[in-house]
Order: sequence, then C-alpha cells, then structure tokens
Amino acid sequence: MPRRRGRQPPREDAALRNRTTPSTIVGGQSREAGRSGTKTKWRPRSSNGRRRQGSELSEPFEVVFFGSKREDDMRKVFPRIKKLLQSILGVTVAGVMMSTAAWAADLPETYVVGVGLNGNTVASYKDEVPFWSKTIPEASGGKVTAAFSPQDRMGVKGFQVMRMVKLGVVDFGAGDVSKMAQDSPVFEGCDLAGLALDIKTARAVCEAWLPTMSRVAEELFNTKILAVGTNPPQVIWCRVPISGLDDLKGKKVRVFNKTMSDFIEAVGGTTISMAFADVVPALQRGVVDCAVTGTMSGFTAGWPEVSTHQFQIYMGWSINYQSVNLDRWNGFSPHLQQFFLEQFDELEDKMWQTGKEALQNADFCNFGTGTCPEGTPAKLIKVEVSAADQALHKKLMNEVVLVEWGKRAGLDYAKEWNATIGKVVGLTIPLDKL
Repeated sequence: MPRRRGRQPPREDAALRNRTTPSTIVGGQSREAGRSGTKTKWRPRSSNGRRRQGSELSEPFEVVFFGSKREDDMRKVFPRIKKLLQSILGVTVAGVMMSTAAWAADLPETYVVGVGLNGNTVASYKDEVPFWSKTIPEASGGKVTAAFSPQDRMGVKGFQVMRMVKLGVVDFGAGDVSKMAQDSPVFEGCDLAGLALDIKTARAVCEAWLPTMSRVAEELFNTKILAVGTNPPQVIWCRVPISGLDDLKGKKVRVFNKTMSDFIEAVGGTTISMAFADVVPALQRGVVDCAVTGTMSGFTAGWPEVSTHQFQIYMGWSINYQSVNLDRWNGFSPHLQQFFLEQFDELEDKMWQTGKEALQNADFCNFGTGTCPEGTPAKLIKVEVSAADQALHKKLMNEVVLVEWGKRAGLDYAKEWNATIGKVVGLTIPLDKL
C-alpha cells in the first residue's frame, strides 16, 4: 500500500513528564465508577460469558464522566477528565526491552494520553491495546510512554473522542469514522452500507478517501489522522427467523449510523439507534428484533446468547481512525514525528491483517465450523445472501444509500467522492438527484 505520511512541522518537542513504561488501564463509566481502593481487571468477554485471557487493564481509580453533546459543556467537564487521566492512568509496567534501534536513543522523553476504540472490538484488544502498552514503549527504548484506555471503559461515546482530541483533553484518540457523521457526513464516505463487499475493497476505498477525510478532520477538529483500520464486516444478527432482506420488513433493527438507517428503512425495517452495551438486553427482551454489528465483536460481547440467525449481508466495516491533536503534533520534534509515523504505519497494516484473520475466525466462532480462538463456539444459523438479495443490495446502494449520503454531504463532496472512491468501485453518485 502506498504511504501518505511524513509532513514535518518544525517545532521541537517540549519536555514532558518522565514516566516509565505504562500499562493500559481502564476507567469507570459515569453510572458505574470504579470503587476506590479496589483492584480492577478487565478482559473482553467471550460469548460464553467467561473473561477472555488477554491484557490486564487495571489500577484502582474512580472516574465520573458527564457526556454532553454541547461543546461548551464538554469544555467544563473534559479538563477534569484530562487531569484524572494524567495523574491516575500513568501506571507503570516493568520489563521494557532495550534492544531497540539506535536512533530511539535520540527520542525526547515524552508522555502522552490517549483514548482508544471500543474495548470489545478485535482491533482494540488484538492491536491497539498492545500498541500502546508494549509496542510504543519498547520501540522507543522507554522514551515514549502513554496513559491509555478504550473509550467504553472511560464512559466516552464514539462521537466524543475527536472532540476530546480537539480540546486537548487527550493527545491521541481513536474511533469509528461513521460515529463522526453528525459533525460531518464526510467521515462516513468510505464506509457506506453495501459499498465494499470484501476487505481488500474496503481498504482501497478508505485509502482513496483519506485525503478528504483528513482535510475535514484538520479543519473542524484540529486533528491529524495517522491511520485507518477495520473490523470484521458488519452483519445483521436476529433473535427471530430470517431468510433474506424481505424478512426485515416490519422488523425493529438496531443500527449505529445514518447510512445503515437508509438501507434498512429502504427495505421496510424500522431502525433504532442504541449503544453497543445496550443491545444484548434489548435483543433478550424483544425491544429490537435484529441488530447490526461486526461478526466478531458481536460474538465476544455475547450476542449468540440472544440471537438465532446471522444474515451475511455486509452493512459496512466499522472503519476506525487513529488521530492526534494537531497542536501537540506540531510540538513534537521531527524525529519524534517520524517515530510515530512509522509506528502507526505498522499498526495500520496490522489492523487490516487482524480484520482479515477475524473474518474466518468469526465463522468458526459463530457457527461452530472450526476451532474458535475466542471461546466456546456458538451454533447460530448462517443466512447466506441470495442472488435476488445481491441484486436488491446493489440497487439500494445506487438509488438510496449513495443519493442520501450525497444530499447530506453536499454537491462538492459528492463530486469529490465520484472522483476518488467512485473510480475505485465503479459507482457514481447521480448529482442531478441531490
């Protein structure tokens, strides 16, 4: 894949806190703050409810987070969150390997704060958590350390992450691009429902759209995008029998972005937006009939326990971004910038490879067709996409999803989409319908 990094602003890095290698830690949510004095360990759950063996995220602390969509409210709350992050989350871990590249010795001692992806996603626990807790400190010879937590463990919602980066509450932030669509539809441009039907195409369209998305992130959020990654495909999980798109008519379906709503509503379904953590009880109680999420994230969160069918129609990939506050970035020395660029390039490749591997593992785990590396296999009914549904999928993509996104984004961005992603997938947004 061609590399697109490397811009080198001139200012030198200011000396920051001197910390040894940090562990990755986890914060309490606003409704469930960690109890002071109690050790806390977190591992993603497998579908059978047992804790997954993996990185421990722990140290006792309490975080009270008051989420708000209003930026003025956020400005009042987030400085307190940042102070807590800096003073409490910078826990140490022993055993940094010192056999790093010689140039790492020239890196300035640097301490950063970050909030990452949802902890249940494979990109989080396989790639992002080890990246901050092990890769960065080891590759820097202990010079670069970080306080880091998955967003859901801090009670942070997906749309708030880049706002936190903008305000300087955290230095680095990661999230689902489609969760940013309420601030600008541009962010969901490479992850529209039904756009990419394989992982190779998903990466190609996001590479094509990245310059546009990066420009908007810098203009609106003073944020530099360092990498994009993926999760396994987003499919439809149902608690009731389903055989195809026609069966979604009249069903209540949980979605998490506007482009999914456009698609589901076009086939006659009723869409409901709800947090990931609320889906299992909603399926269990019949609040929703079906729900959209990734093939692996649903498994690790226990969705097979409240679902019977999994419809293999791809509704997107939950493309994620890795970003940094632009002012903080410009304060890094060129040497430190190059270090981060190289590390994030490697992280990006790893996330796409992990997504590819998770495709097969998800089948093993959800349908019991092989050895599941994530827990006890489930026995869901796999609903394949018929030829008729494939044709309807393409029709809805062209006539509904693209047109509705073009209306939200505006004529200029629709033209830019046609000139970039459109050429990759052979699709064109009909500008006369906007």
